[in-house]
Amino acid sequence: MAPAAPKNHLKRSAPPSSLSAPGPAAKKKRPLDKREKPQEKKKRARPVVAAPAESDESDLDEEEGFEEVPMERDEDEEMGEGEGEKAVKDPNAARESHKAQRALHAERRSQKPHASVLADAKAHWALARAKNVSKPERQKHTAALMDCVRGKVQDIVFKHDASRVVQTLVKWGDQAIRDEVAGELQGRYRELAQNKYSKFLVTKLARLCPTHRTSIILELKPRILKLILHREASRALADIYELYANAYERALLVRELYGRETSLFASKATLEDKDAARAGLGGVLKGLDVEQQKRVLKSVRESLQQVLDNPDKGAVRHALVHRALWEYLAALPALPDQAEASKLRAELLDGAMEQLAEMVHTKDGSRAVREFLARGDAKQRKGILKVLKPYVEKMAKDDEAQLVLFTALDVVDDTKLLAKSLVAPLTSAAPALHTTSAGRRALLYPLAPRSTRHFTPALSATLSETDPIRDLTSKKDRAARAAEVRASASPELLGWVAKEGAEVVRDTGGSLVVLEVMLSAEGEKDEAARALLQPLAVEDGEDIDMPHVARLHKTLLQGGHFSRSTSSICSSPNWDAGAYARAFVEVVGKERTRAMARAGGAFVVAELLERIRADGDDALRKEVRGWFDGFEGEEGGDVKGWSVLVEKVEALRKA
Repeated sequence: MAPAAPKNHLKRSAPPSSLSAPGPAAKKKRPLDKREKPQEKKKRARPVVAAPAESDESDLDEEEGFEEVPMERDEDEEMGEGEGEKAVKDPNAARESHKAQRALHAERRSQKPHASVLADAKAHWALARAKNVSKPERQKHTAALMDCVRGKVQDIVFKHDASRVVQTLVKWGDQAIRDEVAGELQGRYRELAQNKYSKFLVTKLARLCPTHRTSIILELKPRILKLILHREASRALADIYELYANAYERALLVRELYGRETSLFASKATLEDKDAARAGLGGVLKGLDVEQQKRVLKSVRESLQQVLDNPDKGAVRHALVHRALWEYLAALPALPDQAEASKLRAELLDGAMEQLAEMVHTKDGSRAVREFLARGDAKQRKGILKVLKPYVEKMAKDDEAQLVLFTALDVVDDTKLLAKSLVAPLTSAAPALHTTSAGRRALLYPLAPRSTRHFTPALSATLSETDPIRDLTSKKDRAARAAEVRASASPELLGWVAKEGAEVVRDTGGSLVVLEVMLSAEGEKDEAARALLQPLAVEDGEDIDMPHVARLHKTLLQGGHFSRSTSSICSSPNWDAGAYARAFVEVVGKERTRAMARAGGAFVVAELLERIRADGDDALRKEVRGWFDGFEGEEGGDVKGWSVLVEKVEALRKA
């Protein structure tokens, strides 16, 4: 006999309140066994373009949130109940009427298919999904729930409440239960993916039943284009492709976008061999003659165009489409007639132009947009920048999307257009960007493109993929373009440092950006320099005790970064360390400088003295020399860098 089901009403759990009435202390909830927690879900890359009125349903757990879901009721039942309430006014008669109606409704529910199964299953479901329950107890309830629905999963899974029951089995059941559910649903996965409620179940099974994942994908594969344009199915398909499928399974899904020409011309070995499948469109085209290649490419283009012609479906945001797009673009340079290849590329760009911002958040989408930029002419590049301009700040915070910005800075010859469309939105967002590693890279690229100090070899290698194309399509000298971009970014960044730099340098990552702005930017830097020095002049200021702050001032005083490979200072051509030393003397003053020397700023003061000795005039040397009369006699052996400081004091006296 099934345990009694809880009352049939919608209700959210009440949050704990500090204003509740006094009473006995509530029992301490037993923590869940770590082993019974479901494995953490991955998340897809988010587009930089926000979807209008759309929630990211792939991140939701569709079964959570309510204590209970009522059994479905017919519309005629609800209408009859309302009419009865209006017709009967006597309280006693109303009670009798409601009692009769409830009996009638119970009879109608009992006549529905699988009514008894659902009633028993929901009773076990309420116990199996409870949060504070031990693992053995949960296993007992999930086993009982599986006994209730065994052999009937296909029949009940498309109902809203029953779909949640099956999801609970997959989420909390052991692997045997999960595999049994997946086996019962075999042959219905395409319908499940298109259903508003059961689409969540498809994603769960792909995630938690790896042995059934390939069979799920093989069921979805024949209608892939229709599914990716389906409102419900496209999200389940995107989750499977991006998060759970392996390389071979992803290749199977992408291949369906190649069209029928692929199965017509490709060899049987190419279609069945896993290594050949992973080669993608290039593997299919290999060995075909030119006419056959053109027919296959035309078929791929038609599939892509069908997606691009339906922007309201949201399919253009999915990595599956981006992969097919990039493989198509990568195959065009291999055509013997490059004029025709350029024409095909231009036609595709015209169709995709308004949706390019929806592609840049994935690896393949970013690479495809970068290809359009690198191979495009001036007019096409201008159109691309116009589309991307509203999303520059969001793109700068995304690891893949920012590569599109970097490539644009590398290949576009019209630097005035760059300054207006990309550089200005980028530098104006500096207060928000400097707080993340991706944002800091975006701020540093206009100043120091591909600097080994800030950009990894892997990232530089990725960006260099378009360098051979740039050499063919861009006319401006690489160094001249970089200098013009740096000049356009400098005023805004220097103004930001002058206004907020003193606070920004207290953050480790922010200090890196401020240091590079001071060393590499072009223009007047006196105001920014004094803004950075002002906190050091404050009595009892602690900024100099922060290692990254001390390192910043030391680097500015020495004129550039220290190179470990050459064991020397790489002087920055856009930075005057001598002027910074003079500003240091004026702003910080004698007493604070001496106090810093006795504390955590000994190395900074030592570098100040060395800079004054090397670049200062006689008056400045004489002034600072007087600050340290008798200084070597003071006790400072426990101060880090004291011996270096004493050495620099002695050197300044001899200068």
